Amino acid sequence: MGLALLLVYLKTKALRTGDEHYNRAARFWAKIFGINFAMGVVTGIPMEFQFGTNWAEFSKSAGGVIGQTLAMEGVFSFFLESSFLGLFLFGEKKLGRIGHWISAFLVWLGSWLSGYFIVATDAWMQHPVAYRVGANGRIELASFWGLLLNKWALWQYAHTMLGAAQTGCFVMAAVGAFYLLTHRDEAYGRTFVKGGVLVGVVAAVLQLFPTGDMQGKLIATHQPVTLAAMEGLFESRDGAPLAILGQPDVEHRKLDNPLEIPRMLSFLTYQKWKANIKGLNDFPEDLWPDRIEMVYYSYHIMVGLGTIFIAVMALATLQLWRGKLFESRWMLWLLMLSVPLPYIANTAGWITAEVGRQPWLIYGLMRTAHGSSPRVSAGNVWFTLLGFMGMYSVLAILWLFLTWREIELGPEHTGHLPEVAPNPIDD
Repeated sequence: MGLALLLVYLKTKALRTGDEHYNRAARFWAKIFGINFAMGVVTGIPMEFQFGTNWAEFSKSAGGVIGQTLAMEGVFSFFLESSFLGLFLFGEKKLGRIGHWISAFLVWLGSWLSGYFIVATDAWMQHPVAYRVGANGRIELASFWGLLLNKWALWQYAHTMLGAAQTGCFVMAAVGAFYLLTHRDEAYGRTFVKGGVLVGVVAAVLQLFPTGDMQGKLIATHQPVTLAAMEGLFESRDGAPLAILGQPDVEHRKLDNPLEIPRMLSFLTYQKWKANIKGLNDFPEDLWPDRIEMVYYSYHIMVGLGTIFIAVMALATLQLWRGKLFESRWMLWLLMLSVPLPYIANTAGWITAEVGRQPWLIYGLMRTAHGSSPRVSAGNVWFTLLGFMGMYSVLAILWLFLTWREIELGPEHTGHLPEVAPNPIDD
């Protein structure tokens, strides 16, 4: 999804300047986007099917609600994205300059619409709204627009998409840094680094504020026990500190070796230095998240990496403004080596959200233990899980190989790999 935004950026530059350089850059990233899209389709379809196979009771009870957004994701956004991706990849000569830009825009629109419908589904599970419980006990949709405009969905979507944009920016900047460090395709390297850094610094700041800030406030209001688990806060406090480091000791209900900023959690949550923040001890243990340590560490990994992203992108932007970024080898190395971090941060964020919601499948309505398929045993789940892990491992290796192959071939490649690849930019 982040690459889709950057494709529009490159095609806009090509349309405004008339420079074929940007068109070739867009074609290069379109190939990598196509590889990611194919992997997403192959791995995403089983996730839809497991609603029926592994979560039958949940699907039976809430299908009338979540079926709306999931169906729209497939029928509207997925087909919009896939159709115009085909046109973007294979129809450039037929479409012309403006038509090709429109196809890039619609690929971006389709992918980001898809993200919204998926996030809206998850947001309803986090903060159920616009529903009623029917006479048969099933959950029914009371307001279509209430579902789509759930305030949790709006802020979660913005936060999630900015994470996707940062991932795309770090990938683009890392590839550009690789080209500059290896002294090949340097014109493209400069374009990729500049584009990734300029878009990335904006996304990194917005990820923290306002989207991350508002998401945290929603958690404090609607899931206070989750906030306590995220911070490793066991005792309620007036003027609660913000935990920077520490190890939650659930058995003894304390945070070991804490490094804290006094009263900062209260201020960030309620803009009052002495505001009361409830600790885990104020809630029944059967409402605590099942894995408090996992929630705590995943949250702190996400926040820590997000802080690093702001620092890296701000420093790179400063170097760009000073005209020294493309020659600064240490900065280029830093950008290149940072490429795995956004994937880790995004994963940690989703673990925080989904494990933090436990023990609820639909917060306050259905517990996770009550939503599974009664006829699917633990052995069945382990068997299919191991099978999918094996298949996805093979797909991951294939994805890495295909992506690396495109990077190695470079933006100037036209269809075959020469025996000795010259540097066409220098020529």
